[in-house]
Amino acid sequence: MFQVLATLLLNIMRTYVIADTSEVSGFDFAQLVDIDESYSRKSLDGSKILARYEDGQPSFLSGKTEYTHAEILEVLATDEWNSDEEI
Repeated sequence: MFQVLATLLLNIMRTYVIADTSEVSGFDFAQLVDIDESYSRKSLDGSKILARYEDGQPSFLSGKTEYTHAEILEVLATDEWNSDEEI
């Protein structure tokens, strides 16, 4: 139970940004939650990537729209990020 609550709290404290996957080469993953690109969520067509961070927006993401946890959940529920097709 404690681990679930801790994870929820961490998610709420995180900030989220969507970037083009072509920009990944400029990411400093030491400043992000995900340790490298393979751990990051991508849009279904692979053109966008979700970056997550906790301590202020990294300079390489400057100017990008920031989302709260609640806001990013709405974005990720769209057809661009989520498919209803069975695997």
